[in-house]
Amino acid sequence: MSISSSLNAGVMGLNSNASRLSTISDNIANSSTYGYKRSVADFSSMVINKQAAAYAAGGVTVNTFKDISQTGSLINTGNSTDIAVGGRGLLPVTDGGGVNALASERELKLLPTGSFYADESGNLRTQSGMFLLGWPVDSDGAIGTVSRNSGANLEPVNISASQYVASPTSRVDLGINLPADATLAGASGQAYDLPIEYFDNIGRAQTLSLSFTPNVPGTAASNQWKVEVYDSASTGTDPIAELQLDFTDAVDEGGRLDDVQPATGTVYDETTGIMTLSLPHGDVEVLVGMPGGTAGVTQLSAPFSPTNVTKDGAPIGDLQSVEIDEKGFLQAVYNSGYRRALYQIPVGDVPNMNGLRARDGQAFSVSAESGNLYLWDAGTGPVGDVAGYSLMESTTDIAAELTDLIETQRAYSSNAKIVQTVDEMLQETTNLKR
Repeated sequence: MSISSSLNAGVMGLNSNASRLSTISDNIANSSTYGYKRSVADFSSMVINKQAAAYAAGGVTVNTFKDISQTGSLINTGNSTDIAVGGRGLLPVTDGGGVNALASERELKLLPTGSFYADESGNLRTQSGMFLLGWPVDSDGAIGTVSRNSGANLEPVNISASQYVASPTSRVDLGINLPADATLAGASGQAYDLPIEYFDNIGRAQTLSLSFTPNVPGTAASNQWKVEVYDSASTGTDPIAELQLDFTDAVDEGGRLDDVQPATGTVYDETTGIMTLSLPHGDVEVLVGMPGGTAGVTQLSAPFSPTNVTKDGAPIGDLQSVEIDEKGFLQAVYNSGYRRALYQIPVGDVPNMNGLRARDGQAFSVSAESGNLYLWDAGTGPVGDVAGYSLMESTTDIAAELTDLIETQRAYSSNAKIVQTVDEMLQETTNLKR
């Protein structure tokens, strides 16, 4: 029993070290493969119930797994759609069969990094056939309510529908100073005009013209202004809206708005300081300012100064590139300078990363050993940020693998010597009968 157990232990040692050699070979072969997670051979001793006077070798068993929890270093590339996770977590992807499949029938895979490009249909994919998945972002930059425990709301990232886009103006902020001396008795009553370019819903540039006319009193100062609003997109020469601004010269609030009275064509909300204009392409909110507030229009003893007038919206633009930020938002960049988020790429995580099932193309899928999937926003919880222009290097350390290779070679030779020795001893035992 003792000699045969030694033979069995030697053979098991040979098999175990052969498995370790396979992992080393795989690791060295993929030392330059982006996103590769090294394979590990974990040896465990086996014990046979024995008596104190006779030791029986139990041998060794080996378990191999992918060390997915280990992360490789990131390197910078010149490609905006080279994407990696800087820390724990993996990107959601699917294979070619999942692109046009229903979400419930799509196979969800996870990838640590990928060099994506737009194929003939506009889908972002890798050369190995992995298609990037994400949550579509609406015009307000929100993803709505999505399932984070499954890929039910994930869609293949497609940028073809965003080749041309127009972003209509929906808000204008007025940062203007009106000259206080213009409302003094004897002033000229000169009107001050302010043209503001805006963009309608088909990307055309239009002009919103505001005319500020002071109320010149017979004595003292009125601190009152009449505002007329003209729109180049409207027919006719009449203003589309009018309102009256009253300013205060109180000690603590001198130069601030005291009252805003909408006359025609607009609605003013004093709690927000916003007047709403009904333009042909839709409503536009204009920040005038709240009574007593410091933002918006002021009246100080200084020249007419429209120094801080801002607006949103952009003219029609041609898609130039897509980029991803650290929060995982894939943004389209247009030649007009306009940017907008198309998708949010979540970062997948499971309780036991090393329990994921390895698939081709450095991909992994959820298994019973890994635990349930949860899709985090990048940079939140345990997961890292998403990095664009980056790829994750292989986790293989060549020096360590070569050291393991020498150890494995010697261990294999030693186990072979055990088998040879046991064979010689058994031969001696057989010769005793002659």
